Amino acid sequence: MTQPDLADLDAFTAVALTRNFRHAARLRNVSASSLSEAVRRLEARLGVRLLNRTTRSVTPTEAGQTLLARLTPAFAEVAAALDAVNSFRDSPRGTLRLDVATIVAREILPPIVTRFLTAHPGIVLEVTANDSFVDVLAAGYDAGIRYEERLERDMIAIPIGPRRQRYVAAASPAYLTRNGTPQHPRDLLHHACIRHRFASGVIAAPWEFERDGEVVHIVPDGPLIGSVIELEVAAALADLGVITTFEEFLKPHLASGALVPVLSAWCPEFSGPYLYYPSRRHMPTPLRAFVDFLKAG
Repeated sequence: MTQPDLADLDAFTAVALTRNFRHAARLRNVSASSLSEAVRRLEARLGVRLLNRTTRSVTPTEAGQTLLARLTPAFAEVAAALDAVNSFRDSPRGTLRLDVATIVAREILPPIVTRFLTAHPGIVLEVTANDSFVDVLAAGYDAGIRYEERLERDMIAIPIGPRRQRYVAAASPAYLTRNGTPQHPRDLLHHACIRHRFASGVIAAPWEFERDGEVVHIVPDGPLIGSVIELEVAAALADLGVITTFEEFLKPHLASGALVPVLSAWCPEFSGPYLYYPSRRHMPTPLRAFVDFLKAG
């Protein structure tokens, strides 16, 4: 049996960890077809099937899982050895891959990223905005940015961005003139509400409100369920209903008066996001640089 090519082994590892050819291809900056061919080539050389493929899923076979368990730490050691060379450079180099919540990518990261990349011109930052929960390591990321309730266990968490945020409810002046202003969260049951659907397919409901320890949950109804915040805000601006979302998304419209806050005393606050990453012996140099940058303020 001829020895497998290291590139084919790396391709198999990427696909087996992410369980998705397209996702693995994006992380490797190659085409999905090239990864598929590499896996087929590896299976032919080893004489055993490594991945079970269907139109909906990719899962390692027993042989594939055994190979993956041995390859993962081996490739991690190779990456650590190569990354150690960075300590001899004037400026660190490499790629930092982050999986972050959409609100973070849009409203929090931009000023942080521009300052970080200016300070570290040798680093390439890949940011994926994603509101679905993922295993950052298995998906091929170095770290993630999520809110406290979504942090994975056994992870190191570093605060990033504002330490307090809140959801706000708002509607256009014309809508409120026509339909009245809600005084209690339960009043929203008689209002048109603009709702959000996550990429996972789950609708963001029930809506939660809190005041003086009293928590109220309502399941709203209304004319629009969107998956993009721009569409949802546009609907609110067009007098179609009440929207509830991160305050950052609505700030310019609240400042201009195009939208008016409602139920302000009931809008819940929560802690800001965290950068989280696994506790391990060797931290990739680009991630170390980013952590040091955040800690330095």
